[in-house]
Amino acid sequence: MIKGNVWKFGNNVDTDQIIASQYLLLPTVEEMQQHVFESVRSDFSQSFKVGDIVVAGSNFGCGSSREQAPLVLKNLGVSVVVAKSFARIFFRNSINIGLPLVLCEGISDDIADEDVMEISFETGEIFCKGQVYLFSKFPG
Repeated sequence: MIKGNVWKFGNNVDTDQIIASQYLLLPTVEEMQQHVFESVRSDFSQSFKVGDIVVAGSNFGCGSSREQAPLVLKNLGVSVVVAKSFARIFFRNSINIGLPLVLCEGISDDIADEDVMEISFETGEIFCKGQVYLFSKFPG
């Protein structure tokens, strides 16, 4: 079971919003992660707590295929990204590095920043604000 505070984003969050291209030249992922979501949430990397959860609308991770986007999220300590849908290459890059992604239709409409969310990968359930949302269980 994963439990964390929600950081909510909208639709079409692109990889340049996750980590802007000028920071890709930094020598380490640790240095890059200080700039995650800097253009849309300047306080994100300073206020984020390890284990927090990113929730978004449709097409999360669109844009360029930069592998650093899911890598900085995972390295920062994002426990899972929940969205209505993911850009195909972002989805593949995330799975390749072990960043859990959950597809859940409609959840971003009901969830707000700082809500506390619990996710069970075993049962395919998300618990938040007294509601239960279902998603496809992770395979063994």
